[in-house]
Amino acid sequence: MAATALLLPAAAAAAAAVLLCLAGGSRATNVTYDHRALVIDGVRRVLVSGSIHYPRSTPDMWPGLIQKAKDGGLDVIETYVFWDIHEPVRGQYDFEGRKDLAAFVKAVADAGLYVHLRIGPYVCAEWNYGGFPLWLHFIPGVKFRTDNEPFKAEMQRFTAKVVDTMKGAGLYASQGGPIILSQIENEYGNIDSAYGAAGKAYMRWAAGMAVSLDTGVPWVMCQQADAPDPLINTCNGFYCDGFTPNSAAKPKMWTENWSGWFLSFGGAVPYRPVEDLAFAVARFYQRGGTFQNYYMYHGGTNLDRSSGGPFIATSYDYDAPIDEYGLIRQPKWGHLRDVHRAIKLCEPALIATDPSYISLGQNAEATVYKAGSVCAAFLANIDGQSDKTVTFNGKMYKLPAWSVSILPDCKNVVLNTAQINSQVTSSEMRLMESSTVASDGSFTTPELAVSGWSYAIEPVGITKDNALTKAGLMEQINTTADASDFLWYSTSITVKGDEPYLNGSQSSLLVSSLGHVLQVYVNGKIAGSAQGSASSSLISWQKPITLVPGKNKIDLLSATVGLSNYGAFFDLVGAGITGPVKLSGPNGALDLSSAQWTYQIGLRGEDLHLYNPSEASPEWVSSNAYPINQPLIWYKTKFTAPAGDDPVAIDFTGLGKGEAWVNGQSIGRYWPTNLAPQSGCVNSCNYRGSYTSSKCLKKCGQPSQTLYHVPRSFLQPGSNDIVLFEQFGGDPSKISFVTRQTGSVCAQVSEAHPAQIDNWISSQQKMQRSGPALRLECPKEGQVISSIKFASFGTPSGTCGSYSHGQCSSTQALSVVQEACIGVSSCSIPVSSNYFGDPCTGVTKSLVVEAACS
Repeated sequence: MAATALLLPAAAAAAAAVLLCLAGGSRATNVTYDHRALVIDGVRRVLVSGSIHYPRSTPDMWPGLIQKAKDGGLDVIETYVFWDIHEPVRGQYDFEGRKDLAAFVKAVADAGLYVHLRIGPYVCAEWNYGGFPLWLHFIPGVKFRTDNEPFKAEMQRFTAKVVDTMKGAGLYASQGGPIILSQIENEYGNIDSAYGAAGKAYMRWAAGMAVSLDTGVPWVMCQQADAPDPLINTCNGFYCDGFTPNSAAKPKMWTENWSGWFLSFGGAVPYRPVEDLAFAVARFYQRGGTFQNYYMYHGGTNLDRSSGGPFIATSYDYDAPIDEYGLIRQPKWGHLRDVHRAIKLCEPALIATDPSYISLGQNAEATVYKAGSVCAAFLANIDGQSDKTVTFNGKMYKLPAWSVSILPDCKNVVLNTAQINSQVTSSEMRLMESSTVASDGSFTTPELAVSGWSYAIEPVGITKDNALTKAGLMEQINTTADASDFLWYSTSITVKGDEPYLNGSQSSLLVSSLGHVLQVYVNGKIAGSAQGSASSSLISWQKPITLVPGKNKIDLLSATVGLSNYGAFFDLVGAGITGPVKLSGPNGALDLSSAQWTYQIGLRGEDLHLYNPSEASPEWVSSNAYPINQPLIWYKTKFTAPAGDDPVAIDFTGLGKGEAWVNGQSIGRYWPTNLAPQSGCVNSCNYRGSYTSSKCLKKCGQPSQTLYHVPRSFLQPGSNDIVLFEQFGGDPSKISFVTRQTGSVCAQVSEAHPAQIDNWISSQQKMQRSGPALRLECPKEGQVISSIKFASFGTPSGTCGSYSHGQCSSTQALSVVQEACIGVSSCSIPVSSNYFGDPCTGVTKSLVVEAACS
């Protein structure tokens, strides 16, 4: 059903005009707001939005991601604007390639969707330094995010640059473009008390500065309860149904509904059950909300050194409806699409009036929107444990625990958030090392040719002519300005043999660091290493070392893993070795903290651009006997890209920690040896009850991330180059290339479920309402259902890939499903004993199917 068909006639006309405008016209769109909603050309709109960050994917991916978002029922695409990538050097701007913000916004317009442009320019976003460029830190007298003139001048200059760039391309709605909303600052209300009165003054200044830029569209401030008029204060969180704007004249808006959570190196993988996410969405619209944004709808990949934290992983999948690789995640995408359709069926009532609330008993509530002939209702059971049967308008309704039923006509349930009609798909990574064809015939795995490995040794310690020598220990970020993850600290001592810090030839060396990773070398040999974590980056390393008579060299390599991106004064959080560094023995100690230290920013291989295969270097050695399991080694080889268009990843199992480049482009940091804690995961997460970021975790005791996305646009036909810098030590021959493909397509629908939302028929229409149905659809164009792996009508159990029959099971299920589905791209099967017979009278039965497509 087309989105415009779900609106009142006036709203439909307005939406159609906007679509014409976005398709290439120049008709200006008037965007305002009232207490209920954003008002577009005089019509209130109920809007569904989703975050897709343009630099976390590639331009060739943008149209597909945006179309999948549109197909999922979204009206708006939200993105932050990332200052650091657009102005890496003060006054030098970069809006090319993945950084082409205008091209991304135009791609959204081409799909007929709106844009919410969150300029910030502080973005948080688990992005390095919160999106600020490091040069900002060195502006004389600057203090971030407070009433500080140097900071405000730079912030205003960049914000104006972004606005002018968008205006220059005609991209604001007031110019006929898709941008209907902008944001200034970001979650400042969470921490503004730390800045006192100066923080409040800064917040008011930021609001006024934004309005003065005359964009012609409303501005918002998220998590800012005292956002001054006319800015709209909005909510971020897992739930925002209880949020109230700070003015009765402002609409209730949710700028970040966290669809999952971010992944940290050393952490387990978080996920959020779709039943809970759907519950949160429905509750928000039930309780008067009219604009909701998923953070994230597609998370993407932290390419280059863009991840923040510290310790944020390279994958930014976020358990989003569209996964890191750009594939639809089912059933999350499909169930949320159905939720959006159900809400859109209610839109005429939602925009016509304010809600009224009716108690249906303890932890149960009805919300009614009724104006004239239109009526919509939401029935909620907010009990986290018990199902309920409630009476509403003289009719009984069953409400599963922690669920909302949506009634577009105030009578009939079109959807319950806990009952999923959408199919499930199982995605899997297929190794590209053999020509084996999968048993279901759905994909082939052609040979992937990899040539021999070349290597280059990264020298220990100081090798550059521009090294700096200074007494005492220097903080890392102020020294490197984040030009590299790496900073060498080097000193030497002369040993006679009778020093009090010696015990024979040994001494205990203590190194204390602010983080994030430390390697200790004594006389050119590795003596040990240590690392911090996402919860604490601090390091205290102490081990005995052996010293020799005469001169001894101590080299310490400190590495960052993304810079801090959140919290009051996050910009002042340091890194690197700040001491003490101390030698100790039975009779005394020697504090080296104030000794003469020589510093080298970055690696020699970085200066030589070893990561760029187009630049030849004599450093490379070609040999079958390349070093393995040794620290500080560069590796290089050629490979043939996998055929087809399936997403590509590299499995870095076998390596330690480092960074990888494909054809000279960084795919980010890898760290497959950083394991999640052994405890904290659950086999099956109960969606009922409030969700937190630690509630649903998987892969405990396993590497946080082994697979690293290689965007297809990074690859070229024929020969490709991959370069690795391995910091800890590993064996590059053990890495493998894989493609992400859909294995099985599954669905499970009960007789108790509402009918498919596509079959909704209003009670005013005199037609027979259909019952629930199971629908399967192949994920790729051109595929058909080739086999039915499992089918059961009765009381089956299990999950996609591991279903089993229950004691009650129809003998006709498999044949009925095969007849309906084999050889077609999609099929719909009624979930009814009329089709399968009744294997157990009086029992509510389910239909479960697992199929393969080819």
